[in-house]
Amino acid sequence: MSMLFWGMSFVWTAIVLETYPPITIIFLRLLISTAVLFLWLKIFGKFKKIKKEHYKLFLLSALFNPFFYFIGENYGVKLTSPTISAVIIATIPLVVPVFAWIWLKEKLGILNILGLLVSFVGIMIMLLDDNLSFEANPLGVAALIFAVISAVGFAILLKKLSSHYSPMLIIAVQNLLGLFFFLPIFLGFEFSNFLSIKPDVRVITSLLALAILCSSLAYIGFTLATREIGVSRTNIFANLIPVSTAIFSFLIIGEEINSQKILGIAIVILGLFFSQLKKNKSLFGIETHKI
Repeated sequence: MSMLFWGMSFVWTAIVLETYPPITIIFLRLLISTAVLFLWLKIFGKFKKIKKEHYKLFLLSALFNPFFYFIGENYGVKLTSPTISAVIIATIPLVVPVFAWIWLKEKLGILNILGLLVSFVGIMIMLLDDNLSFEANPLGVAALIFAVISAVGFAILLKKLSSHYSPMLIIAVQNLLGLFFFLPIFLGFEFSNFLSIKPDVRVITSLLALAILCSSLAYIGFTLATREIGVSRTNIFANLIPVSTAIFSFLIIGEEINSQKILGIAIVILGLFFSQLKKNKSLFGIETHKI
């Protein structure tokens, strides 16, 4: 569910970027998401006081995501395209396991690594043209790489927080902190421009989808998954992001989806299947596999 929404987020972001600049989009997205999440926590009495020893973890995690990550992602989409952005963001699973192994002592089996590599091959098939090359704005690519690095730091810190607080509380607090991080930039550079813009229904609905589905529900689902199956195995699912983006880019904004992209999608899903296999031995000593 999280990867489906995040895949669609690149399409919705591209739509909203036609009207608002990146910082305004991020600020409004976080403002709506924070209001919805805290209202839910208040109504159902799920708010829990944050312990002082966790203040630093929350501040650092919010700095990585939403602050650093959203800056990289939004400028990346603005300077490249939804599909290219999704493909670069989907390299996160190649980076996260290394740091999860270093800091969290998480391990991946041979089948998990094989699945990860197969999925990456599928991503590259979707990205490259017939001449095995692609054209993309270097600044846009750099912004997206910055987002990938930020996501790694966020994933590591999220694992530590998820054992102490509910997913909804974690995301609500992080979005609130991110809102304060972006507030000075928004007021200083884009507030006057924001007041002069009158968005249409398409922009408003896309912005609401980004706030409620992508900045709220998707992060809650991602936090739940991180707590249950670990950082490395959860982030492997990010390989589904460009698949979702390619499909919805075709359906919503008319971006071309050809046989090469369809092949890439199939390989990504195959790799994801392998990445979630675990080795087990039966009572007879025969090695089997299960998801």
